[in-house]
Amino acid sequence: MKVLIDRSEVDRRIGEMAREIATDYAGSAPLLIGILNGAAQFMMALLDRLPNEMLEQLDYDFVDVSSYRGSESTGRVELTKDLVVAVEGREVLVVDGIVDTGRSLAFVMELVRGRRPRSLKTCTLLDKSARRSVPLVVDYRGFEIEDVFVVGYGMDYDQRYRALRHIAAIE
Repeated sequence: MKVLIDRSEVDRRIGEMAREIATDYAGSAPLLIGILNGAAQFMMALLDRLPNEMLEQLDYDFVDVSSYRGSESTGRVELTKDLVVAVEGREVLVVDGIVDTGRSLAFVMELVRGRRPRSLKTCTLLDKSARRSVPLVVDYRGFEIEDVFVVGYGMDYDQRYRALRHIAAIE
């Protein structure tokens, strides 16, 4: 493995993103929806850096979708865990660890859009836009990365390396 983004750089960028999100959602109570398992570590770090007054109002939930086997996309997205929290009329921010082909995020966005949120935005720690196969907008982006397979900070290779506190490429 080769370290692409070290822990201090990841921490710094998440702090910047949290400040931007706090400014954009000031005075509101957004619902953050994380896409498991890749977004869990990132979303918890993001929540940890939001101001306390915002944390008193917001809510979060997770969905789980499956589209990868090993390092390859299967081309199909399946919902394996649905939301518990109601979406209708809420300001929603969908959080993902990495946007690669975009299929998983597009699937979740369509699922949430069908439940009539007031607003709907996206947030990702890593964006691999070179692999995008579906058009979508990423509103908050941590890092743009090249077309390499990465692990760490929630991303895995067959459930391994997910807990690393940095981003590494599998060589």
